[in-house]
Amino acid sequence: MSQHTGSGHGHQHGHHRTDIDWEVMATHLEQNGELQLPALRQTADRLGGLFAPDHEVGRVLDIGSGPGVMTCVLAEAFPDATAVAVDGAPGLLDRAVARAGRTGLGDRVAALHAELPGDLARLGTADLIWSSRAVHHLGDQQAALDGLAGILRPGGLLAVAEGGLPMRFLPRDLGLGTPGLQARLDAVQEKWFEVMRAELPDSVSVLEDWPELFRRAGLTAVGSFTTLLDLPAPLGGTGRAYLHAHLVRLRESMAEDLDAEDLRTLDVLVDPDAPEGILHRPDAFLLTASTVFTGVRAGD
Repeated sequence: MSQHTGSGHGHQHGHHRTDIDWEVMATHLEQNGELQLPALRQTADRLGGLFAPDHEVGRVLDIGSGPGVMTCVLAEAFPDATAVAVDGAPGLLDRAVARAGRTGLGDRVAALHAELPGDLARLGTADLIWSSRAVHHLGDQQAALDGLAGILRPGGLLAVAEGGLPMRFLPRDLGLGTPGLQARLDAVQEKWFEVMRAELPDSVSVLEDWPELFRRAGLTAVGSFTTLLDLPAPLGGTGRAYLHAHLVRLRESMAEDLDAEDLRTLDVLVDPDAPEGILHRPDAFLLTASTVFTGVRAGD
C-alpha cells in the first residue's frame, strides 16, 4: 500500500490492468509530492491546529508513505515527534529515509515495512495517523479506519486524504482532437478505479460518506478541509515532467478504453518532440484540490 497523491488509482496483487508497480513509479510519486509541497505544508499546519492545546504529539504514522515527502513535512511540522513512514514497498521506504537524511530530519524519521491490514498490530500507537489515498487500496475501508482509529492515543488525530477533485492541466479545447479530453479521461479512470476496488481481497462496497465512516470508527470532532494546488501556465519543468509521466501511464494502461482519436491526441501530447506535446505547450498548468477528513479519539 503506497501513497498515491496524484490522480489515477490502482494497486493490488495478481496480473490485471489495474496493477501498479509502486517502486517503478517511485520517481513519479516523488515528483508529485514535491509539486504538492505548498499544499502539503498547509495541510500539516491545519492538522496541528486540530489538537487540544495541551496535547503533545510524540509519534506520527504516515500510512502508505511512498517516498516519504509528507513524512518529512510532518516531521518538520511536529518538531517534538518521531515520524514513521509505513509502506509495503521497500524501495520507496529507502527513498523516504534518504529524503529525511537530505533534509536534516534523519534522526526523527523512521521507516517501517508493513502491509495492511495484516500488519496493523506492528504499527504501535500514535498521536497522529496520516494516510493519503491509501485506504481505498484496502478491500474493507471501514475495517481499515476502525483499525487505525484503534491505535490512536487518547486525544490523537486520524487524517485521511480521499477524494477532492480530478486534476486539471489542459484547456478544454487544446487544438487536438475533440474538445473535452480530460473529462473523457476522468470517466475511464473512474471505471478503472471501480474494477481495481472490486478485485481487491475481501472487497466490500460501502457508501463513501467519509465523515460517517469516521464516526462509525468511534472518532469524535469529525470534520474535513480541502487544500488547493494552483500552478498556473506556463508550467515549470518539474510539473511538465510529472504530467508527461502521468499521460504516458494513462496511454499504456487505458488504451483499450479510449477511442482512436483520443489515442492519437495522447500520442501527440506525450511526444517529447511535438510542439503541441505536454513538455512544450505554453498553456499547460496544474490545478488540484485534495480533501482531508479528520477525527479525534476521545480521551480516556
